[in-house]
Amino acid sequence: MRRVLLATLATGIMIFCGMVIETSMNIVFPTLMHEFDINTATVQWMTTSYLLVVSIIVPISAYLKEQFRTKYLFVFAIVVFIVGVSIDAFANDFGVLLTGRIIQGIGTGVALPLMFNIIIDEVPIEKMGIMMAVGTLVTAIGPALGPTLGGIINSALNWHYIFIFLLPLLVIAFILGVLTIPQSKPLNKHAFDWLGFIFIPLMFIGLILALSQISISGILSWQFWLALLVGVIGLWGFAWRSRTHPHPLLNLQIFKNGQFSAHVLSFLLIQMTLLGLGFLLPNLSQIVLHQSSLVAALQLLLGAIIGAIFTLFSGRLLDEFGASKPIKAGTIVIVVSLWLFMVMANHLSTGTIIAFYAIFMLGVGMTLANIMTNGISLLPAQLQADGNATFNVTQQFAGAVGTTICSTIVALFQVGTAGSHRYVLTTQLGNQVAFITLTILTALSCLTMWVTLHKTAQ
Repeated sequence: MRRVLLATLATGIMIFCGMVIETSMNIVFPTLMHEFDINTATVQWMTTSYLLVVSIIVPISAYLKEQFRTKYLFVFAIVVFIVGVSIDAFANDFGVLLTGRIIQGIGTGVALPLMFNIIIDEVPIEKMGIMMAVGTLVTAIGPALGPTLGGIINSALNWHYIFIFLLPLLVIAFILGVLTIPQSKPLNKHAFDWLGFIFIPLMFIGLILALSQISISGILSWQFWLALLVGVIGLWGFAWRSRTHPHPLLNLQIFKNGQFSAHVLSFLLIQMTLLGLGFLLPNLSQIVLHQSSLVAALQLLLGAIIGAIFTLFSGRLLDEFGASKPIKAGTIVIVVSLWLFMVMANHLSTGTIIAFYAIFMLGVGMTLANIMTNGISLLPAQLQADGNATFNVTQQFAGAVGTTICSTIVALFQVGTAGSHRYVLTTQLGNQVAFITLTILTALSCLTMWVTLHKTAQ
């Protein structure tokens, strides 16, 4: 068990670094916009491009797990990630910066499912809840803590050091992983479905580009409809290959389990909200409230700490009492927090942002890990790797969608006002509409889980 813990720690450190970078750059978006002379719709690709690449790589994790030893996959992932971080540490061009982020996404996409696969394969069922909570803690708290770390580092030094400071941690993770990562499951070699894989980037990139085109060209533009068509073709093609290929990259038959599907939907909506707020709040604080990047970062710190504590606490609750109680309570808390952001949108201060975000992260801590653990447990053992991959894909794609939706809403209101006295007002209005959108999403997530858990209990 000790070796499993150390192996989980090694993969967890790398994934934590990936998740921290995921949102730490959000806090310096205003700095990047000024430094590289770009707008809101462009700068958000710092996060969206990374999440898209992770979303494209994660679906092949079940295949990689059967073809390569876990330790070899980890070594590949962390070396690639270190290369991407090194590029961004010294990048002085936005294109180079995006290139580094894309390379990091490849590394994270390979590594992210490894941690959960190690837990699923090696941890006894009676300890599964707490260990899955530890794993989800990394993926949930990393993005929550990212803006705080990014703001502190950017204020004290500059944004390049966000990447530089992670390099020693990655070296430690590399050494630890090489020494401890186990291999208890035999390999199962079979051919790679290249055609199915081609449909994955078409699906994700097409759908995200369609969303981003709304603020650039409008919903009636040919660019929007072309991107949407590409995304729909990719979705149809991937589903078709999953049904017809003898060894699909991701077995979509798992979605025939309605309760599992409901867990994935709720997980997606919460993750969209988590990353959406990670984009909205730092920018609102700096543009509307005229706070420094340091203050904008620190106002999220309490929420990150509370989220970490309750993620671990909720895992113990699941092991002792089951998933229903913490998930139901947590979804209500999330809805209440977003309702507060919505009704107070025009009167937010640093203090209210700290309080409301802390409430939100309390709810996230109680729900996110338990939804994933409970959802995977609904599948037979031979499909749990596919279930794990599905949740990890959902997490990253939801983050990309949440960031893109919120940035698109704000950018639509900001059109034509950059540099004018109306810029602050339009940014505030955009945030208000974004809060309304996120409130609707969290309410849908809450309703989905309550109905599903009620059916399960019958």
